[in-house]
Amino acid sequence: MSNEDKYAQVFMDTFSVDREQLNDKFVYQCVPAWDSVGHMGLIAALEDTFGIMMETDDIIDFSGYEKGKQTLAKYGVEF
Repeated sequence: MSNEDKYAQVFMDTFSVDREQLNDKFVYQCVPAWDSVGHMGLIAALEDTFGIMMETDDIIDFSGYEKGKQTLAKYGVEF
């Protein structure tokens, strides 16, 4: 499974959405499940999936599906 597929799967599992919904318009609070608690669940799942530990500033700035790819790139995750 590619990193792109793993990344999308985390979002689909965390927020119970279809892959077709995952684009530049999929941002924080665009679905009810992406609230502050859902956000921390997403971050934990991404850290587990990619074997990384994000810094607090990156967790706060992780505001959308596309933005998240840029953030993970800082940790060596290639898409």
